[in-house]
Amino acid sequence: DGVLITASTSSNDPVSQAAKMSRKRGRIVLVGVVGLELSRADFYEKELSFQVSCSYGPGRYEKNYEDGGVDYPIGFVRWSEQRNFEAILDTLASGKLDVKPLISHRYAFNHALEGYATLTNDKAALGIIINYPKVPAEVLNKNELELIPFISNVSNEPVVGFVGAGNYASRVLIPAFKEAGAKLHTLSTSGGINSVVHGNKNEFHKASTDTDAMLKNSEINTIAVVTQHNSHAYFVAKALEEGKNVFVEKPIAINLEQLEQVQQAYNQQLNLGKNARVMVGFNRRFAPQIQKMKSLLSAVTEPKSFIMTMNAGSIPAEHWTQDVEVGGGRIIGEACHFIDLMRFLANSKIVSIQARRMGDTDAVVITEDKAAIILGFEDGSFGTIHYYANGSASFPKERVEVFTAGKVLQLDNFRKLRGFGWKNFSKMNLWQQDKGQKACAKAFLDAIRNGKPAPISAEVIFEVAKVTIDVAEQLRAQ
Repeated sequence: DGVLITASTSSNDPVSQAAKMSRKRGRIVLVGVVGLELSRADFYEKELSFQVSCSYGPGRYEKNYEDGGVDYPIGFVRWSEQRNFEAILDTLASGKLDVKPLISHRYAFNHALEGYATLTNDKAALGIIINYPKVPAEVLNKNELELIPFISNVSNEPVVGFVGAGNYASRVLIPAFKEAGAKLHTLSTSGGINSVVHGNKNEFHKASTDTDAMLKNSEINTIAVVTQHNSHAYFVAKALEEGKNVFVEKPIAINLEQLEQVQQAYNQQLNLGKNARVMVGFNRRFAPQIQKMKSLLSAVTEPKSFIMTMNAGSIPAEHWTQDVEVGGGRIIGEACHFIDLMRFLANSKIVSIQARRMGDTDAVVITEDKAAIILGFEDGSFGTIHYYANGSASFPKERVEVFTAGKVLQLDNFRKLRGFGWKNFSKMNLWQQDKGQKACAKAFLDAIRNGKPAPISAEVIFEVAKVTIDVAEQLRAQ
C-alpha cells in the first residue's frame, strides 16, 4: 500500500525497488536522500504516487509555524510536525514503542571519546548513549555563573548589565562600553553559551540567563538592551521601573503601544523624583563629521534643506528584521537613524510627514524598504530621506547633504565631508569610517558619571520614535 524511504544514498535503487514492491496506485514517500532518476514505466503502469516529506512532517522549516507558533488547521494537515512528535511521545509513554533494542552501547560521560570512536569504527553500532553524572538540583537550576570577582564601585560609576549578545552587541557595543570605562557586571542572554563566551572575552562579572534577576540587581545601575526589536520596549520599561539608567539599541519601540509603555515607565520615574535616563543608540549624531556639520550649521539662522540617501542593500524577505511583528520592518529598525540625524541637524521639532514607497509588484516581495520620506520642521526646514534597498553595493552606502544660506555640506559615507561656500572650511576627511558608536557610548556613560541628563533628551527620543512609527504606518497603508 505504501513505502517509506529513509535511506541515504546517491543510488536510484531504493526508488526503483519501492516502485516494484508497490501495489497498483500505491504511495511512495521519500524522507531520506536518494537518487531520483525515476523510471516512467514503473510509475505509469501502476499509477503510483510519489511524495517527498520533510523529516519531521509539515511545518518543518516554516518560520511562521516553528517560530511564530501558527499551526495548520487539523482539517488541512492532519499530521503536522508537532502532532507527529506528540504521537511518538504518547507511544513512548504508553510503552507501545520500545526503543531499547536500538541501544547498542552505553558510555559514561568521562569516556565519551570512546563512544565517538565506536560510532566511527563499529559498523554494528546502532544507538550510543552517553550517561551524564548525577548533578544536584540546585546546580541544574543555576541560571548565572560568576566569571571574575566584582569590585564595589563609587556611587556614580556606571555599572552595566547587558541584555543580548548578538553580532552588533558583541562586536561593537560591548567593546565600546568597555573602552569607555564602564564596569561590565552581568551579560544576560536567552541561551547560556553566548553569555559565557562573550562574558569571558569582555571581562563581565557574571554570565546569566535570568534577565529579570539582573534588572533587580542593586549592584547594577545601568542596563543596555541589545535584543531583537520587538523586546526592546519591554526591557526598557522594566529597567526604568527598577530605577536603572537605560541604553537601548534602536528602535526603542516598534509600535505605538510599546512606545506608550516606555513613556509611562519614564514618566513614573520622573513623578517619583528620580533622575531617569533613557538613551537610544543613535550613534550617527555623535560621529566626528556630523559634529562638525552641527557646529557649522549652528551659526546659520536660515531654514535648512536636507537630502539623505541610504543605499541600504537588500536583505532576504524572511530575515527577522523584515517581520513587522519581530523586527518592525527596516523603516522602523534602520531608517530611524536618519530621522534622528535630520532632527539633530535641523535642531527643530518635526511638524509634518510625507512618505511614499515602491508600489506593489510581483517582481519585489518587500517594497517598504524602497521609500522616500519628507520631513517638515517647525523652523521651516525640510528634508528628504531616500531609503533604498534596491541599489548596488558599489555605490556609497550613506550620503548626507545640507543646503542653507548659499552654502552646502556634503558627507559621503562618513569618510569625506566637503563644504561649499563656507568661510574657513572646505573639507574634513577621515582615514577610517567613524559612525560615532564609541563616542555615543562614552557620552552616555559620562552623563551618568557627572550626574547630567542623557545626551539625547527623552522628548526628542520619543518624538523620533513616534515619527518613525507614523512613517511606517503611512507606507503600509499605501
